Amino acid sequence: MLDMHCTMIMDEFNANHESFERMREIIINRIKELLAENSLLVTAVEGRVKEAKSLEGKLELKGGKYASLSDITDIVGCRVITFYSDEVDKIASLIESNFDIDWENSVDKRKVLDPDQFGYMSLHYICRIPEKLFKDPEHPEINQYRFEIQMRTALQHVWATAYHDTGYKSDVEVPREYLRSLSGLAGVLEIADQQFSKIIGELAEYRRKVQSLVKGGKFDDLDLDGDTFKSYLDIKPFAKLNEKIASINKAEISVQSMQPYLAIFKKIGFKTLGDLERLKKEYSDDAYRLAVLQIGGTDLDILAETIGPQNLCVVYLIRNGYGIEGLINFYDALYGERERNHALAKRIQKQAESIDIIPAE
Repeated sequence: MLDMHCTMIMDEFNANHESFERMREIIINRIKELLAENSLLVTAVEGRVKEAKSLEGKLELKGGKYASLSDITDIVGCRVITFYSDEVDKIASLIESNFDIDWENSVDKRKVLDPDQFGYMSLHYICRIPEKLFKDPEHPEINQYRFEIQMRTALQHVWATAYHDTGYKSDVEVPREYLRSLSGLAGVLEIADQQFSKIIGELAEYRRKVQSLVKGGKFDDLDLDGDTFKSYLDIKPFAKLNEKIASINKAEISVQSMQPYLAIFKKIGFKTLGDLERLKKEYSDDAYRLAVLQIGGTDLDILAETIGPQNLCVVYLIRNGYGIEGLINFYDALYGERERNHALAKRIQKQAESIDIIPAE
């Protein structure tokens, strides 16, 4: 049963409920905008206004602690759940630059635990909505009431949810062995969080190294994989050949994904970006000659930018004795298995032979 003081707090809550819902909407929308503007992906952005029943329960336990509703800082609560631990600090920085932070009542739970303890880890900011972000003269309370933003990783959220489900806010005492197990789980999840962040950092460094080596032309130092091939495509390695082929008919070159050629190049046996560079150097002239035969007598005025790598592969397969079967397998990999690939392979083989593109002796 609430006393008169707590009943007045509840009355104030009910009278301002619409403003609290508006606050939640403003906060969530601004956080999502900030994430999009900074290309940050998270697992969830959540927000809620405390339910009346929950507030009543809080006042029954701690009503004397609050002089007014404005002393309760979690009437509106928002949560940002990130993938990795280092993203928590990035998002915190964005929150700091967009909301007014009550530093005295904010807390970094990550720094509260002793070195030999494991448990709840989350960053909690107590904030206000600044007038520069939103202002409504008819509802000044929107800028006056404080709210809470929690920031933590997905794994920290898993532990917090598990801990919450033990009923830690209830009067039921949780047996020590269960609390010990929960603490052990917190330790495992903390290590997993650290390892995920470490791996992501190392991958980012690897990609920077790859980009540097590609720009420096050190292709033999780079194994052919998804990251290296992407960086290789960024320097448009087949552009010169494509432009030469397009000049046959004064055709336009249309953009088309070259990503499928990664699997094809690897299937043929190329292992490094250096192998692709040698492919271009050794077979570009024949790839152009084949293109002249293919399109020279046509009125094609739009060519896909994959024509260069496609003809390079065809010439390589023919020159290295893969024969009709090799060409069929190539077209199967490129277009999917279909009967017409057999006819296409035979036609290309004849065209190649007519301009002396034949297996090396």
